[in-house]
Amino acid sequence: MSISTSPQKGSGANAPKDEEQRLRELGYQPVLARRMGGFGNFAISFSVISILSGCMTLYGFGMSTGGPAVMLWGWAGVGLFVLCVGMALAEVTSAYPTSGALYYMADRLGGRKWGWYTGWLNLLGLLGAIAGIDYGAALFTGALMNLQWGFAPTPGRTMVIFLCILLLHAVLNLFGVRLVSVLNSISVWWHLAGVAVIVSVLAIVPSHHQSPSFVFTEFVNDTGWENPLYVAAIGLLLAQYTFCGYDASAHLSEETSNASVSAARGIVRSIWVSWVAGFVLLAGLTFAIQDYAGTQDSATKVPPAQILIDALGTSGATAMLLIVIAAQLFCGNAEVAAASRMVFAFSRDNALPGSALWRKVSAHTQTPVNAVWLSVVVAGLLAVPSLYSATAYGAVTAINVIGITPAYAIPIFLKLRAGDRFERGPWHLGRWSKPVGWIAVVWVSIVTVLFLLPQSSPVTIDSMNYASIALVAVLVLATVWWFVARRSYSTPSAYGNAREQAEIEEGII
Repeated sequence: MSISTSPQKGSGANAPKDEEQRLRELGYQPVLARRMGGFGNFAISFSVISILSGCMTLYGFGMSTGGPAVMLWGWAGVGLFVLCVGMALAEVTSAYPTSGALYYMADRLGGRKWGWYTGWLNLLGLLGAIAGIDYGAALFTGALMNLQWGFAPTPGRTMVIFLCILLLHAVLNLFGVRLVSVLNSISVWWHLAGVAVIVSVLAIVPSHHQSPSFVFTEFVNDTGWENPLYVAAIGLLLAQYTFCGYDASAHLSEETSNASVSAARGIVRSIWVSWVAGFVLLAGLTFAIQDYAGTQDSATKVPPAQILIDALGTSGATAMLLIVIAAQLFCGNAEVAAASRMVFAFSRDNALPGSALWRKVSAHTQTPVNAVWLSVVVAGLLAVPSLYSATAYGAVTAINVIGITPAYAIPIFLKLRAGDRFERGPWHLGRWSKPVGWIAVVWVSIVTVLFLLPQSSPVTIDSMNYASIALVAVLVLATVWWFVARRSYSTPSAYGNAREQAEIEEGII
């Protein structure tokens, strides 16, 4: 595949100055500090994907929805399709490197309504991601406390831990993007070293390992549904949920040097590195299972923790859990950074209630302080149903997937529809642009439907998939608010003339 990153404006020693000019050409006055390098931009998406968060947190879900076979082969297949989505999205990001990212791209390529609904879907997904990541970290923290001190991880206690983690991430993000960038850079090496340590220890210490046949072919169905294809399909949520959040590179592009290239590269690199490392982690965990049923019914409420206890003993499991929890904290911190930039950008274009408040930037740190607080507060509210329903956490993760994944595909689809009218940036796919783009759009369409489906049978108030309700709610909210804010909402004009803009909005072009 031929991918071009030919040097254009935005590369070299004067990149920050050139990128500031590019931002002005797109209609925005620079107000955020451009203090993040290319590695830092890759690091934030890699940290948000966080294989030590997604894979570990939803491992128990995967054990019931297809088991080892679906977890391993599902990861391999989903990763390939997600890489297509990421490459297609990176191409559009290179052309429009702004904090608004997906909704700004959609607005430019399709008109105001496309941008509006893309923005609301993206926002739902990002806020759902904060809730899912930090609640997962709270679950693992509760498991560690149970292991060490016999702490009973009740829903109420887990919620308290979750709120403390949210507060920590809010405070860290208030110090500015430089600290966020440093933490994300540490996060990359922590994740890679952590996976290497966990898998190596699980390969060496236990006296018993599962057979390759079990790891790669064993199918388990504890969902209540009889159709194995249906079960395998919903089992893909583990991989698809983990492979979310790589748009963080785009959301931080206004704070990245040489963003037209660095943000695009950050998206693609974060996906393929996570793809390889995640497969190794899942295989290492599955080979080390000592008692499948006992792992599922673990007193810690976290199956991977039970795998570590059975294979390594209490002391070894404690050390490995500390590695996992630290990785999850890095992940949640990066996600708060990405979500707050989306809130800031959407408010900058007057799309949110109280936009004037959320778009304010600290003169000292050049950070959107109020947007940070709004992000963590809404994420906290999204996790409240976990107090009352054991399946609510699965719904929160599904909200993340069905909110953010369609938002990835919309600008890709609009780019394909625009044809030659799309002016590509310095990072592009060349002749592979159309085939990769269409693969991405079709894949997103499929998984969006899959993750609206019920995940267990019979379907009751406790077991139903509330992601569909959340999706309908945000679309209704977006539609209602459109009639209130449509006169004030707008991205800065970058079109050739008013007639062209009108034709785009009418769908003529």
